[in-house]
This record gives sequence, structure tokens and C-alpha cells, in this order.
Amino acid sequence: MSASAKAADRPATRENLECVYLIGGKQQLPETAAQAALGFKAYNLARMSALGLNVPPAFVLGTGFCIHPQAVRPQLWQPALVELEALTGLKLGDTRRPLLLSVRSGAAVSMPGMMDTLLNIGLTDATVPGLIRLTGHPRLAWDAYRRLIAGYGEVVAGIDFAHFEADLAAVRQGEDEGGTLDFAALRQIAHRHLETFQRETGSAFPQSAETQLSEAISAVFRSWGSDKAVAYRNLHGLSHDMGTAVTVQRMVFGNAGGLSGAGVGFTRNPSTGDPNPWVDFLFNAQGEDVVSGRRTARGHEELAAVAPRVWDELVDAAALLERHFADMQDFEFTVQEGVLFLLQTRAGKRTPFAAARIAVDLLAEGLIDAGTARERTCGVDRQALTVLTIAADDGAALPPIASAASAANGVVCGEIALEEARVRERKAAGASVILVRRDAETSDIAALALADGLLTQHGARTSHAAVVARQLGKVCLVGCETMTIDDTRREVAFGGTVLAEGATLTLDGNSGKIYSGAAHIAETVPVELLARLDALHGRLRQPGSAAESAIVA
Repeated sequence: MSASAKAADRPATRENLECVYLIGGKQQLPETAAQAALGFKAYNLARMSALGLNVPPAFVLGTGFCIHPQAVRPQLWQPALVELEALTGLKLGDTRRPLLLSVRSGAAVSMPGMMDTLLNIGLTDATVPGLIRLTGHPRLAWDAYRRLIAGYGEVVAGIDFAHFEADLAAVRQGEDEGGTLDFAALRQIAHRHLETFQRETGSAFPQSAETQLSEAISAVFRSWGSDKAVAYRNLHGLSHDMGTAVTVQRMVFGNAGGLSGAGVGFTRNPSTGDPNPWVDFLFNAQGEDVVSGRRTARGHEELAAVAPRVWDELVDAAALLERHFADMQDFEFTVQEGVLFLLQTRAGKRTPFAAARIAVDLLAEGLIDAGTARERTCGVDRQALTVLTIAADDGAALPPIASAASAANGVVCGEIALEEARVRERKAAGASVILVRRDAETSDIAALALADGLLTQHGARTSHAAVVARQLGKVCLVGCETMTIDDTRREVAFGGTVLAEGATLTLDGNSGKIYSGAAHIAETVPVELLARLDALHGRLRQPGSAAESAIVA
């Protein structure tokens, strides 16, 4: 059933945990609706919509359905789908005005990237021409369709994604990986994906939009029990019983060409606490391109230069979110032909250093009180604030072999490990270990929890794996495009420098530089920040050296 505002206003009970809620239109979900019922993501979507931000309309299946996802029949959500169709003027499966949907997870506690998402639900052989007529963008339609087939194949049908990557590589035939494919090439890829789906499953890709939606909802509910989601909850002491909600939302397209793209940002730097937006953005892309860790994205400079009005609007939206939630936010957004849409916000994962600076800055700005600032910095002491840097003498004597984008500050020296088994083996022997991977993917959560640092060939600073690495206090460098990995020879190459697995690397998260061998590391204590923190907690300063730094390794 579709829950009324009054029903949403009740405390979380089994009855309203198993409700379907509508976000958007005239009926706004009240802020007092239970977060346990809606899940964290949908709860904040409703709050953003209430703030007047441009949020695509959606309906939400409550967390109570997660216990028995196989019992979520279409008749449970069809009334909400009808309301969503009325809001958008589009219809799921319609050949002239097709409604396309994203299906996303969202537990009551944020678990970045640990559960599944499906995009472009509703595209079929029959609806692709309708999307082309509706948008005037053949490339958009075929790009969205090939993404749907691959994503659905991986998440719902369990097909190894490498098969779809092989289809893409076969059409590219040696072209630049970052190059833009035209609609004819994307159509060819989509047709290859359809053949791959048939070959790997023995069945044709579903041509019923309603079947796609039903199966996508079930798959996202099932992903609550995935290995990586269970490992994340175990790592953070989270309950396995709270379940995830599922949000079904109108698609907006960052892959529409022109002034279109997708991005992820933080209202402040999550590594240092610097009070400026920290954003990764890809033109002509969908959100999964940024957060999946399979593509390399850079900072916001290109967006600000090419679309300054959109950038200014995004900065204003980020400031509004931070004021409303009274905390640093991690947000996702899409720009479709110059129109900004907000898709998610949550309290951003941050390093202890950033947590301290953000808390005392928000207190000084009047956004939080002293009690809240003390609560957020409880346990953050001198040791937690210590910054590791490469000693000045080594910085000059040890030339870097490569560089990458820094997702988490600090310095780490360790042995190269290419897979979880190697990480476990070397950690058991007492070694410091750096996990080196092609992509920054959350499927590596178990290995990442053990490793001391992460280095990837692809990925963005704001990818889910980088967010988790930062939360775990790991030095993390992503998007080292000059690095290649040879799994057969168990080697990593940085240009002309080839290192075998087990060789020592130094990652400098402060500069993004990578060094062969072990560098000397210096400890530096941020005196001013420590003084502000001590004053907040009423602590007496401990005597220390005037330099407040020392070489430790």
C-alpha cells in the first residue's frame, strides 16, 4: 500500500517498516518519518526534497520487506508506480514515453557501496526507439541500454562482468579507453551484450519492463546478504537484522552529452577538513562510473570552467545541505543538459584529523554547539591528529616513480600484495602491506580492512572503496593510470620500473606520489588544531618539543 503522511509519521513498527512511501510531488514526507523504515538514503532524499532541492521523484519499499524479499510482489508497489508515472508524465514500458528507473539500496545506517544498484530499468528493444524520440539522443539511449544489460546481467543474473568488458573491448578494438563511442558503436555493444546474456544464462534478456523492475527490486534486497555487505557490518559492529530499504527513482541522465555528467562530492575535504567543496565529476557519465571504482575521475575544475552556473548552483546546494544537516555531507548528483539534480546526501566519512577540524570549525561557525563538537571528537587525541609525511631529506633524494589522486592523506610503506590471500599471509608474518588493484572496488573490503594502504590503477577519490579506505584510516591513492598489473607474472609496472609482488612501495597520500622502496617518515603534530581541541575538551596541554615533529622510520 502507499503510505499516507500520517502513517509515515508513526514510530517504526513492523506495520510501517513494510510500507511503500512516495517522495516528490505535493505530498512531502514529514521529517519525523522513521529513518529505520525508510532507510538512510531515502530518508535524506525526502529531507532534500522538502528543502526545495531538485530531487527526482521516487517511491520507497521499507526495510521490513528485506526479511522476505521473495514476498515482494508487484501488487505491493504498483500503486506507487502509478503515482510516480503521474508525477513524471511517463509510463514504465511505454513505447512512446518510457519511464526509466534506478533501483537503489539504503539501510538505516550508511554502508557505502556495499549493496547493489541498478540503473536504466525499463529499457527494452521496444522502448529504446521511444527514448530516442523523447530525448532526441540516440547515443544516450543506446548507452543506457548497454549499461542496463551489463548491470542487470551482473547483479540479477550473476554473469561475470568480465564478459561484458570483453564485448566493449571487442568493439573498441584498441581505441583509447577514454574515447567517446558513437551511437552505432554503442548499439553494437548492446547487441553483443544481449548475445552474452543469452549465452551465459540460457535465457533471453527480459523484454518486459515490469519483470526488470520486479527482479531488480528483489536483487537489491538480496544484496543485503552479500559477502561484502556482511563483512562491512561485521567490521563496524552493525546489526544484521536492520535490513535495507529499496528506493525506485526516476532516472536522470548524466550521459546525455553536452552539459551532462555525474559527480560525487563532499562539502569539506574529508581528509584534511578544509572548508571547501571536494568534488569528483565526469562529463557524459552516469553515477556508477564515479562510485564503482572502474573509471578514473578528477576534481571539479572542468565542471567549474565549462558550466560555471551549474557549479555555482552546486556550491549553494552543498552549503544548504551542510547548514540543514549541521555536518559535513557526502552527496551525489547528476547534471542533465545543464540541469542539476541531487540524488543522495549523508554525513561524510572522514579521517580523525578531518573530524577534529570540521567539528571545531562548525562550532566556530555556529552550526553545532560545544556538546555536539565534544561528542564528535571524543577519542580524538594527539596521537590521532599526528600527520605522517616523508622526511625532507628523502623527499629530495628519493625520486617518485608515479603519481595518483589522493583519497586519504598520510604516508605508508609496505609490501605489494595483489590479492586478499597475499594480504592475509604477509600480515600474519607481521609485514606492512599495500593492496594494489586495477579498480577501487568494495568487493575488496576484507583485504582492505587488513591492508595498510590501497593503490589502484583506476577509480575516483570519491568511489565507494576510497570512502571506505578513508573511514578505516588507510592511505589511499587511486587513478594511477601509468601503472599496469601483470597477474600472470605477479608484477606491477610503473613505466619502466617493474616491481614484483612483495617489493616495497611508499605511498604519499599528502602529495599523491609513489616511491619504490621505503622512505623515512616524519611525524608532525598540528599545534593549532590540537590547541583548539584541547580547549574544547578542557584538557591541559602536554609538554612537547617546539618543532612538534620527529622522524620515526
